[in-house]
Amino acid sequence: MAVQPRARTIVLTLCSALLATATTALPARAEAPEAPAAPASWEVRGPNGSPTAVVTLDDGRPTLTVRRAGRTVLEPSPLGLVTEQADFSEDLTFTGRTDRTINERYTIPTGKSHKRVARMTESRFRFRTADGARLDLLTRVAPDGVAYRYVLPGDHGDVVREASAFTFPATAEAVINRYRADNELPFIRYESAAAAPEGTYSMQALFKTDGGYALIAESDLTGSYAGAQLTHAANSPTYGVSLWNNDPIQVSGSLTTPWRTVITGDLATVTESTFTDDLAPKSRIRDTSWVKPGPALWTWLAGGKEAGQSLEAQKKYVDYAAERDWPYEVVDAGWYYKPGEWDVIDPDWQTNSWMPELVRYAAAKGVGIHVWLHYTLLTDPAEREKWLSTLERWGVKGVKIDFMDSESQERMRWYDEALEDTAKHRLMVNFHGSTIPKGMQRTWPHVMTLEGVGGEEKRNNTAAQLAALPFTRNVIGSMDFTPGAFHRPFRPNVQSDAGELGLSVLYESGIQNLAGTPESYDARPEARRYLEQLPTGWEETRLLTGDPGRSAVLARKAPDGRWFIGGTFAGAARSVDVPMRLGAGKWLVETVTDGPSGLVREPHVVHGGDTLTVPVVADGGFAALACRWSPGRTTCDR
Repeated sequence: MAVQPRARTIVLTLCSALLATATTALPARAEAPEAPAAPASWEVRGPNGSPTAVVTLDDGRPTLTVRRAGRTVLEPSPLGLVTEQADFSEDLTFTGRTDRTINERYTIPTGKSHKRVARMTESRFRFRTADGARLDLLTRVAPDGVAYRYVLPGDHGDVVREASAFTFPATAEAVINRYRADNELPFIRYESAAAAPEGTYSMQALFKTDGGYALIAESDLTGSYAGAQLTHAANSPTYGVSLWNNDPIQVSGSLTTPWRTVITGDLATVTESTFTDDLAPKSRIRDTSWVKPGPALWTWLAGGKEAGQSLEAQKKYVDYAAERDWPYEVVDAGWYYKPGEWDVIDPDWQTNSWMPELVRYAAAKGVGIHVWLHYTLLTDPAEREKWLSTLERWGVKGVKIDFMDSESQERMRWYDEALEDTAKHRLMVNFHGSTIPKGMQRTWPHVMTLEGVGGEEKRNNTAAQLAALPFTRNVIGSMDFTPGAFHRPFRPNVQSDAGELGLSVLYESGIQNLAGTPESYDARPEARRYLEQLPTGWEETRLLTGDPGRSAVLARKAPDGRWFIGGTFAGAARSVDVPMRLGAGKWLVETVTDGPSGLVREPHVVHGGDTLTVPVVADGGFAALACRWSPGRTTCDR
């Protein structure tokens, strides 16, 4: 039956109502979540042959990746810091980038070479938080490394912590040492970065990755900040950056943090690198003519406390240094104490001290005097001025300052003050119980050396430690290991006088403090002859061969063109093959090795690039001296 028009209207109306009711009863369709923004990445490329740094912003969190020759050195690693008023580690927005090229030439009295060239690309990445606070990430890439630092143009309160960390590939090996305030604990080799025990480690950590070696360090550390350590959780390939004692960094105004550095390349590139110096500020001393490195006879291990209180004993040491043509003698603790007392300062030390007489006596023989001071004598500005001005007036050449044992912001401020004042009084400096250089020697070239190592006077060294130091601590700057203590029964190479002799070259120090007794040198004429020829500094450094923690052989070029070579080896006695990477042509190489009756010197004529086979005893080493060969030449003596 056909539907009438009125009936059709009723049916349509009813259907519309039912449809509306059904539609209302259905749940609303959920909107699809907004897809996260794709990570933004920016590459920073340095001069030819440099690694590549990749800065990435992923969901507001910045990271850094380092690659070399297409291989990974550093996996994406967190960046950023947190202050009292702002979190610069997340929810960041990229606002811009600027680039510049850095080409610098500078000279430095100490270190692996006197003349330096720094070539780097610098990129400044600008980020903002949701509240509008600005963080700049400054990144530099050089042929031997990548570095970054943070710049806060505004005042955002004290720094609470850093989000910075270094994440390594799972297969990376590690040579690292536990952190202690004096930086003296031994380095241990681990087959993987994740396998190291949970704990806090020094910022002088070496890792071997698919992309080459990577040494983590820092540069340009001053009193505006505090020293950093690496914190490691068990079974993790990530090493975070923590600040001294987790104390806040006091900030007033803008802030520029120290550089976090990754020195990277093959093992020779890392070992020979001057990257931490290259990143540091230029010298603050205009006239450095009074800054003169060189070997010194250090009398502490040679004569102990008694020598420190004896003018006559010190004169004998001066005589011995003069006979060897060593430019310095170092008087250690005791000289300003009351006679017979070992911890009581003579209140009339300025008038009672025999030091002026010793200085005059030494000067007449061409020997300069360095003296030991406990750092607490130099904490008060007025007292510091009294001590330093008096020493300058007496003619003392340098000071060995001891027992700082802290990298707190307060102690770093003290370093700033002490460096400025010792420079003003033209006193060279050796810091013991100290931080490690971290670029200090470029900014303050009167710093000859720093301890920051468990040196010859310690009893916990091993042969493996001797073979780790050239690739870790000594890469960063001068290291006062005080080699040459042949009389010490506790040295790990006690059966290898040749290995002990080689340490005088293997370890670089602006003042190479030789720690043996005159009697021990006289009993080893070949060692004495070699030490008498040590130069005042080096023009070039080359790694000849090595395996961190197992072996190391370095060659250092003297100003007269001769190469001094030192090698150390952990493990069984064997013959070792050493590439002679000294340059083209013929060379006369005089090796000093351990024989059945003492040290043996033997000449070899080799071509540059040849391999020289050298015998070493168990946990031993050797020393060598190389010069250009000419017909009839049989020795490299100057």
